[in-house]
Amino acid sequence: MAKFELTMPKMGESIMEATILKWVKQPGDTVSEDETILEIATDKVDSEIPSPVDGVIKELLYKENDIVEVGKVIAYIESDVASAQEDAPIISAPAAEKVTPENVQVPPTPALVAPVKNNDTHAAPRQSEANAPSESIPARASNRFYSPLVRNIAQREQIAVAELEQIPGSGKDGRVTKKDILHYITNRSAGAQIAPAAAPEVGASQVSSTPAPAKSTVTSSSFAGGTEIIEMDRMRKLIADHMVMSKHTSPHVTSFVEADVTNIVNWRNKVKVDFQKKYNEKITYTPVFMEAVVKAIHDYPMVNISLQGDKIVKKNYINIGMATALPSGNLIVPVIKQADHLNLLGLTKAVNNLANRARNNKLSPTDIQDGTFTVTNVGTFGNVMGTPIINQPQVAILATGAIRKKPAVVETEHGDLIAVRHMVFLSLSYDHRVVDGFLGGSFLRRIADYLEAFDSEQTI
Repeated sequence: MAKFELTMPKMGESIMEATILKWVKQPGDTVSEDETILEIATDKVDSEIPSPVDGVIKELLYKENDIVEVGKVIAYIESDVASAQEDAPIISAPAAEKVTPENVQVPPTPALVAPVKNNDTHAAPRQSEANAPSESIPARASNRFYSPLVRNIAQREQIAVAELEQIPGSGKDGRVTKKDILHYITNRSAGAQIAPAAAPEVGASQVSSTPAPAKSTVTSSSFAGGTEIIEMDRMRKLIADHMVMSKHTSPHVTSFVEADVTNIVNWRNKVKVDFQKKYNEKITYTPVFMEAVVKAIHDYPMVNISLQGDKIVKKNYINIGMATALPSGNLIVPVIKQADHLNLLGLTKAVNNLANRARNNKLSPTDIQDGTFTVTNVGTFGNVMGTPIINQPQVAILATGAIRKKPAVVETEHGDLIAVRHMVFLSLSYDHRVVDGFLGGSFLRRIADYLEAFDSEQTI
């Protein structure tokens, strides 16, 4: 009987860990090849992980809501299929129950005065050692489950059950995770260093310092009418971390150009009905912009790169990410693979397909991997321009604004004239470590040139 190791798969170029959402199979369950064993989540997408073989689940090494690094063994499967792993030593990953207070790493108490992070209104002054509670933390209190790791951290930090009950939980069913309790401890420690603030003037917003019951939404009264505190969902937290990381990683520079897209607007208005009848696809401006981006990348390939330390990785393929707003308000970036191999029809089908599957939560992990350049359309929201944040590990991102009618100077062989034209602002944010102003500005101008040179007489 061979023993197979099921490892946490790599879900994307910049993704180093994933959260186990649900174990579909339990030890002793029979599983078929390609049958789902567990569901995981990253900052990009939720996904189901299938079994690589037919067999029986032998052991699960992690629990639901655990965050696991890519490549770590998460389960063992016994199978009759011969395997090269039969003679390989099996190393068990430590289970959460084996964690003791002595090996739990807790952030040290800040030595300097610091503001409470994230405006956490649940932070309370740290109790002195003399008044510290010595009671043990039960696994379940008030119908709320606490993992062994959370209980050990609470005991180590002298957090009583009543205080633990006030900590907001981001895990399943409001469960307090390791991240939640460590975040609470950090804020509690910081709060002890802060001198009481002067009483606010009448009419200023006030927030009670008394810990409130753990809820996803907490409302506190004020003279001005009330303050609502809303817990971020998991995806929003991960997006926030990714955005902050990008700004810390790349020195952002943004360049702008204005392009005359009258030819594109007139062509689309002329062909959109016949296009949909012929191909059963709606033609939007997005694939036209994508086509211009692909052509410009061919002219300036050093925009299509990434960085690994002090090494530049030049991509000889063009995979265009398209930022897509979800009904929840969150953002996801599905990727059009080999976009330079597609004509305008192919780009249209790819854009429509990915956008529809993104909005219906039907994307697979491969749909959001390996992007080399990203396009985001701020014009969708009526904005004329934007300064987008680079989607790491890429080095540039293009934002397209709303197309508006404006008076513009038109040069003709008979002289200049003022006419009503359809104009759009394009903005390119780029990583100034590797993309300087000449490259970034020239690349952006080239995109505009391709848009302005669009053939309005081309057939579908």
